[in-house]
Amino acid sequence: MNFITGAEAERHGAKTLGIRPEHLNPTRDGPGWRGTITTAEHLGSDTFLYLDVPGIGAMTARVQGEVGLKVGETVALAPDPTRLHRFDAAGKAIRL
Repeated sequence: MNFITGAEAERHGAKTLGIRPEHLNPTRDGPGWRGTITTAEHLGSDTFLYLDVPGIGAMTARVQGEVGLKVGETVALAPDPTRLHRFDAAGKAIRL
């Protein structure tokens, strides 16, 4: 799971925000957290993208199959809003 703290988590009403790699949709254009691909790991049925996202840090996205995204490209990671996990300062899940 990707964990996000700071201002971005606070915007979502949490101390820490969590999102699983498979619940991020990477696109060249569009909404989301913008980052640069540092590694693209093509595993046949899945591709794992490792990104550096300014203000957030390292993030991982998992997509099905092979994608035409390459190391050095800047992409947007659009989270599935129904799959965001919110945690309070004690690490307890916040139920909405």
